[in-house]
Amino acid sequence: MDTVSIRLEEDFLQDIEKTMKEHRYSTKTEFIREAVRDKIKNLEKQEALLRLEQAYGAGAKKGRKILDADIHQAGEDAVKEIAKALGVELK
Repeated sequence: MDTVSIRLEEDFLQDIEKTMKEHRYSTKTEFIREAVRDKIKNLEKQEALLRLEQAYGAGAKKGRKILDADIHQAGEDAVKEIAKALGVELK
């Protein structure tokens, strides 16, 4: 495991410590790791939604009528792709 050093302004660090206490984080490392994981998940979700939007737009540009079922299926596919990338098993 690599070590990463960061510099934070004192006010920002105080905000982190306050939030840690409110949400019962025991270490800054634990808090920051979870924050980074959440950011990665959010970015992956945004990318999947963008691909979904592009797929929807591509169909409309080709003159194909996009049905609600098409949008639903594309959403299902996007969720499955995100789950697979995150190692989450869906039921």
